[in-house]
Amino acid sequence: MTENATSPDGTGPDGTGPRDYAAARLRLLHQAKRTGPPRRAALARLTDQWLGTLLGETRGVALVAVGGYGRGELSPRSDLDVLLLHDGSARPAEVAVVADRVWYPVWDMGLALDHSVRTPAEARRTAAGDLKVHLGLLDARHIGGDEQLTALLRATAYEDWRAQAPARLPELRELGEERARRQGELRFLLEPDLKEARGGLRDATALRAVAASWLADAPREGLESARALLLDTRDALHLVTGRATDRLALQEQDQVATALGRPGADTLLREVYEAARTVSYAADVTWREVGRVLRARSGRPRLRRILGGFGGRGGFVELERTPLAEGVVEQDGEAVLARTARPERDPVLPLRAAAAAAQAGLPLSPHAVRRLAATAAPLPVPWPAEAREALITLLGAGRPTVVVWEALESERLVSRLLPEWEHVRCRPQRNPVHRWTVDRHLIETAVQAAALARDVHRPDLLLVAALLHDIGKGLPGDHSAAGEGIARDIAARLGFGPVDVETVATLVRHHLLLVETATRRDLGDPATVRTVTDAVADTGTLELLHALTEADARATGQAAWSAWRASLVGDLVRRAGAALAGGGVAARTEPEALTEEQRRLVAEARRTGGPVPVLLGIRPEGEGGSAATFTVAVPDQAGVLPATAGVLALHRLTVRAADLRAVDGVLLLRWRVAAEYGFLPEAARLRNDLVRALEGSLDLVGRLAEREAAYAAYSRRRRGGAHPAPRVTVVDTGSRDATVLEVRAQDAPGLLHRIGRALEDAGVWVQSAHVSTLGSYVVDAFYVTGADGE
Repeated sequence: MTENATSPDGTGPDGTGPRDYAAARLRLLHQAKRTGPPRRAALARLTDQWLGTLLGETRGVALVAVGGYGRGELSPRSDLDVLLLHDGSARPAEVAVVADRVWYPVWDMGLALDHSVRTPAEARRTAAGDLKVHLGLLDARHIGGDEQLTALLRATAYEDWRAQAPARLPELRELGEERARRQGELRFLLEPDLKEARGGLRDATALRAVAASWLADAPREGLESARALLLDTRDALHLVTGRATDRLALQEQDQVATALGRPGADTLLREVYEAARTVSYAADVTWREVGRVLRARSGRPRLRRILGGFGGRGGFVELERTPLAEGVVEQDGEAVLARTARPERDPVLPLRAAAAAAQAGLPLSPHAVRRLAATAAPLPVPWPAEAREALITLLGAGRPTVVVWEALESERLVSRLLPEWEHVRCRPQRNPVHRWTVDRHLIETAVQAAALARDVHRPDLLLVAALLHDIGKGLPGDHSAAGEGIARDIAARLGFGPVDVETVATLVRHHLLLVETATRRDLGDPATVRTVTDAVADTGTLELLHALTEADARATGQAAWSAWRASLVGDLVRRAGAALAGGGVAARTEPEALTEEQRRLVAEARRTGGPVPVLLGIRPEGEGGSAATFTVAVPDQAGVLPATAGVLALHRLTVRAADLRAVDGVLLLRWRVAAEYGFLPEAARLRNDLVRALEGSLDLVGRLAEREAAYAAYSRRRRGGAHPAPRVTVVDTGSRDATVLEVRAQDAPGLLHRIGRALEDAGVWVQSAHVSTLGSYVVDAFYVTGADGE
């Protein structure tokens, strides 16, 4: 079986021995100019030459590198994964002699060796029962001996992998999920395992295996460079520690950073986290695609629609596309861009698409994200109202926000929308209480704040403050003070008014005030309460700060919020609220004066005795023909509010704000609306439908019920989480003249119509109403009396 053999000391027939290999290996590892992929490849070639020499000229046997060694990715302390392949013609004792000739010099060198001896048939059977073995064979590379044996092994390994992919890929995915549960997510760990944690080298290898199945492929943009950076970091870690370790421990991070030419450990961690984010996102996208392919192969694809071909025969199959928002549709479980979408002409589209995806509980298609990143026009400054509301809707969607935000981050769209975000992107937090990097903590705080949106009067300001409260981290000085100015600039750029801008800035500046004061000061001391009231000027801001405090703590980690802390903070808020309120009863403010147009409409409504809806024109918000303010004047009568709201819902108009008040026997309703899709309907059609609704000739309830049933059916198919239940409260100090009902709820088609009907069914009279849609939330106040005005 053997023609030329090594000597007993492990020296090959050409004189190359362990000492020669060790010396050459040491020189290679300490060449300052050769690092990264070139060094790993050179180390693999050097090892190939030595092992090939140990094998010698042998018939019927091949030496094969598998796993990481097979990929040519040898780190300084990597195991040598080697398979001795033989054709089965020799006796076992002869094969053992060849194996010993290779294995013992490697062991004598002190190198870690993962070895096996098999025939091609045995290798195939072992791979069929062991997924990890099969994965290693996909990277098989010939070192020495019979090349035909290696070629046969590779061919059968790939043939079997592709044939068994429908069963093997779910198993591979489960292995990754189990690793993630055990090791955590690399980009959020202060001492990450570069190989086993989610987003690490194991996941990158799994993506190569998925690609080899030909069922799906990972997004390639940045993936190879991310994998190379993780490998470079592991190389430096091996050289610094002198050990075969994959865990980047705190005490070694500065040395590893220096070895890689980075200025410090934080810079290194940010780059490692960014690489892990790239791998994680690629894995999410790839496994979704695998799931779609396997569902289709199982005979249970999503509903498809046959488009007729030429002459009505044949044609092609297209996946069903369900509209989500203007320019955005659902297709095969993802939010994608509609065919008519023009990102280069629609600067709000990235935020609109992200908000629609998060509200529907859908991932945002990576193809859509790439197109948006490549072609979307920049937003004007200040942002138009639609862009601001889309951002608030995205932040308020709860847990689905995280997945959609990650999709935007994959193409740096967030940093384009908010340039200040780049400073906190992937920034580590060296406080062990924190579970997340700074950027992820901010998103997690918004997720927690979304659950508290029913508790505050301005959920939009709460969500924006949650997103920005730690935006100053990493800057010199107190991060709260540094963040205050940044938050003020961002809020103004988003289009908030001066009062709202100051509220957001105050929340960011004092986001630690309540918890620090409540846990460190005597709550019975008036000076403690003054600490809060000096910083927070009104009860509305205090309410927001209370909610932000809880959201921030819950997003930090389990140790940051407890029943004890909650009770202390709640007690402090009650005391400060009482001091700010002063115990007085709020007087009803005088309504703003009527405009000339409104006075004309009131006079005409009294003269004609009929409704006079008039479109006042498109607001100059850069929204094309999709938004407008119009006023309805109609003689005071029952049913005006639900009828008007119902007609708007029927025409797929979203109410962003509304006011209702009675003037000289006429109800005056001012609406700010936006079209869900496309453009506004004609004013004449709105007026005709409103007249018919008030006359009773339009079956408004039935028509809306059909639409609501369709919406409910679609909502059941969505993967979005359940929203908090609506909250209806009586504001005790709201008015001396009326009972004030406040409704806080998730927005939905026809919601205002249902509220109006409920009030009518209760037999109350709406004297005035103030409707606000803040992202995906509504905060509506209704001043109601009995029919007698009491």
